[in-house]
Amino acid sequence: MTRVEKAKAVFHNPYSCSQAIIAAFGDGSESALAEMKACSGGRAPEGRCGALWAALTLLPEGQRADCEAGFAAKAGAVQCRELKKEKRTPCERCVEIAADYLETHLPVSK
Repeated sequence: MTRVEKAKAVFHNPYSCSQAIIAAFGDGSESALAEMKACSGGRAPEGRCGALWAALTLLPEGQRADCEAGFAAKAGAVQCRELKKEKRTPCERCVEIAADYLETHLPVSK
């Protein structure tokens, strides 16, 4: 199972969007998952998508702008509220977009 597949598989069962990204690409620790739980449903800083926010926290500073721009191009926005209400982008798609970016830009940790 790829990390993208893992993120998609654990989204909603049992994790939120931001937790799914951390479970697949981060250390998956209970503290990291608990911290990310508070960043789902439009509660990430600046109202960002939780999946995007989790991805940004895993990337080096120099890659974050590129990730955010790529996410906006594919999802239609970066704010959760806009994604859900105006763009009607499903949360599952947001998890997939964030995971796809990380799969190609974040090395596998050993």
